[in-house]
Amino acid sequence: MTLNDSRVARTQTSGHTTTARTQVTTVGGRRIVGAVVWLTEVGAATAEWLRDTVRPAGAVLAVAGTAGLVLGLVFGWVEAIVAGCLGLLLLAMAVPFLFGGRSYDVDLTMTHQRVVAGDAVDGRIVVRNVGRRTALPGRLDVPVGRGLIEIGVPLLRPAQQVVQPVEIPSLRRGIVTVGPVTTVRGDPIGMLRRERAFEDVHELFVHPRTATLPSTSAGLIRDLEGAATRRLVDADMSFHAIREYTPGDSRRQVHWKSTAKTGRLMVRQYEESRRSRMAVVLAVAATEYADADEFELAVSCAASLGLRAVRDARELDILAGSAIPRVVRGRLRAVQHLPTIAARPLLDGFSGVERLENTVPVDQVCRAAVEANERLSVAFLVLGSTLTLSRVRQIALAFPADTAVFAVICDERAHPRLQVLGSLTVLTVGTVDDLAGLLLRGATS
Repeated sequence: MTLNDSRVARTQTSGHTTTARTQVTTVGGRRIVGAVVWLTEVGAATAEWLRDTVRPAGAVLAVAGTAGLVLGLVFGWVEAIVAGCLGLLLLAMAVPFLFGGRSYDVDLTMTHQRVVAGDAVDGRIVVRNVGRRTALPGRLDVPVGRGLIEIGVPLLRPAQQVVQPVEIPSLRRGIVTVGPVTTVRGDPIGMLRRERAFEDVHELFVHPRTATLPSTSAGLIRDLEGAATRRLVDADMSFHAIREYTPGDSRRQVHWKSTAKTGRLMVRQYEESRRSRMAVVLAVAATEYADADEFELAVSCAASLGLRAVRDARELDILAGSAIPRVVRGRLRAVQHLPTIAARPLLDGFSGVERLENTVPVDQVCRAAVEANERLSVAFLVLGSTLTLSRVRQIALAFPADTAVFAVICDERAHPRLQVLGSLTVLTVGTVDDLAGLLLRGATS
């Protein structure tokens, strides 16, 4: 072997050695990175478990016990050592109370999904021990809206179940979320707590209270085929007059007797018939009502009018203002249309109506109602007591002249009365039951 061959061999050997060392280093680096990632995940899971399990009392006891034990060992304080050991022992004795929380199988059922405001609703919870060991007594938390119902669970043997009744007290109007049911395990002192939430969640629609209105008062128009208007058309049901033929008129409308008398083509002219389309506009701005109870009265009145119209098979539009961001207030018009296809969806829609701080004023909602349907026969404005009569008359100007406008002023402190201000009829109600009598009086006057 020559000198050059020896150098090449040493160079190749050195290259293989460097490659092997690089591979070993790479494998070692991956293991270190994997170990760091694993320790990070374990640390995060432990921190999350401690945050969800250890209560403030337990944290204080753990810190005090550890500090007492360390100080006692450092300075030789026997009392501190004993106190620290007792604190940590007490904390350790609370751990067994956390066991058994995941052996439950919970089923929540409600007797009704829709109730009227002020009524209570019942339900039941079936708790079953699906574990292989006896489950110690525990507690179930049932969130109801912003409230909470606590239900005790007795000791359950394997495969044993217990049925616990759930009684939800009277609720205010709204859409209330019931659940998820949460099992709670904890010691009697309240140092440790373990929870497990189930996925069973129910939506409870709390409808507004409504009054039964006479069917003839819905829209105050009692037409079957339609009500005649002042608009003249070439073909309809209400005959108006005879006029001379103009190019483009249909030959089917030619009145031959008049044509024979005058010697010129004469055609029939009709008054347009409209179905009694009704609009209910509900004011939802917080500044338009004196308090929350007055707003609830307005929602009940609007729901009563809408419910009567739906039952009478009227063509109906129900509109209210919608929430808008404060930064675009005054530059954006947001309006919500409530469902009117049936009574249940209508009442469900009223369950979700809220009094809003940032929304459009009611006059803009009225303009949206006119733009959505120009052929309105009657419009009901359901308003609060903070609006003056002059302001109400200005709001009513948004509707066409041939639309009958009725303003329902909700004021719990006022006596029911009816006022006729030109083309505007103002109904002042103190309760939702006053609405039926005032509408009947307005229909017969």
